[in-house]
Parts: sequence; C-alpha cells; structure tokens
Amino acid sequence: MQGGLYGVALRGAFFGESMFSRKTDASKIAMVELVARLREVGTVMLDTQWMTPHLRQFGGYEVPRSQYEPALAAALVVAGGLPAKA
Repeated sequence: MQGGLYGVALRGAFFGESMFSRKTDASKIAMVELVARLREVGTVMLDTQWMTPHLRQFGGYEVPRSQYEPALAAALVVAGGLPAKA
C-alpha cells in the first residue's frame, strides 16, 4: 500500500483518524475512494476532525457545534455501516 487513511464507522457516520502516504497524493486517492464507498452504504457524515486545505479541496467545510450535534444525532439513526473491501 502506498497510502491510505483509517477511521471509525458508527452507523451513518465515519470519523476519520489519520491519512498517510509514501507516494505523493496517495492519501488523496484513498479519500476519493472512501467517499465513494461511504456513499454506497448510506453514510451521511464524514467527520475529518481538522480542516485543512487538502480536505477543503474535496468540499470539506467546518461546522459549528450548534449544527454538528444535531447532524451527528441524525447520522446515528441511519443504518450506514462499513464499505465493502476492494
């Protein structure tokens, strides 16, 4: 593996923990694939913990706590799950 990311899936939410790569942009490719797979299983929230220019280029945005907590509550009632392995 030349790059990837890992995190925790809980119903309709995925909490990203870390991205890594040995090759330039490998973690970006992993992020694109993760988002596609999370959509397939019905995930409605991807929490990246930190906003970076890297994540912003994929459409990431910051959410204030007043909006985050209700969004998380809604995600936790969605079936969601882990995406199938390639």
